[in-house]
Amino acid sequence: MNTLKTTLLMALLTVLLVLIGGAIGGRGGMTTAFLLAGGMNFFSYWFSDKIVLRMYAAQPIEEQDNPRFFGIVRRLSERAGLPMPKVYVIQDDSPNAFATGRNPAHAAVAATTGIMRLLTDEELAGVMAHELGHVKNRDILISTMAATFAGAITYLAHMAQWGAMFGGSRSEDDEGGGIFGMLFMAILAPIAAMLVQMAISRSREFGADAAGAHISGNPLSLARALQKLELGSQQIPMNANAATAHMFIVNPLTGGGMMSLFSTHPPIPERVQRLEDISRTHDY
Repeated sequence: MNTLKTTLLMALLTVLLVLIGGAIGGRGGMTTAFLLAGGMNFFSYWFSDKIVLRMYAAQPIEEQDNPRFFGIVRRLSERAGLPMPKVYVIQDDSPNAFATGRNPAHAAVAATTGIMRLLTDEELAGVMAHELGHVKNRDILISTMAATFAGAITYLAHMAQWGAMFGGSRSEDDEGGGIFGMLFMAILAPIAAMLVQMAISRSREFGADAAGAHISGNPLSLARALQKLELGSQQIPMNANAATAHMFIVNPLTGGGMMSLFSTHPPIPERVQRLEDISRTHDY
């Protein structure tokens, strides 16, 4: 069901991209939209991991640099049947972690110094099992594609807004609603794209929680870690880029109320409840 839901949501993003491209330039605009998205996805596939690791000044480590953290990742990788990922540490007091890389053979995991101080060994293992769950499920590629499509849609929408304001809409002989249809699409498409991207991200987080529970063999350790991380990230917010928020195990951006509707992460209580259900229904 998780895979089906993600597939349908990705299809919806594709439809939005085609519609906004068509609103700008008809069939030619659709082709341009696909080329733009393809180029952005190609760049993201090959370089997004390097960009995000550099963005947070993540430093690569070997086992002698941090035997505790490196050892946990190595043991879990072996248990999950995955190649050993590159291991990075981020000098930041805010407790968080993420995985990146285009596939399991080129994966990397990163954790802040804050998360290592906050969590016990079992809880840290639960977190890293979650991140390896992302790697195993190839969520990194899916999330990157979703973010890229949403970015392309937003970019094209801005083009449409400027085109409409300066009379650059398609001729009335083309299909569509002219300048008003273009403005309507330019305003609604980015909002819809953002909501779809959020839905994909939340769906993959639930999947990684379940995979992490099986990899670590201890769902409750991940549940306890999530509860600690929610409180810890609120007490010590992270200076994170909104475009990369979906990568972290808990949302590094603060904000409640309406902002929670646009969160890239499911509510922590719901994630904890699901992990508790897994613990009751599975024998580890």
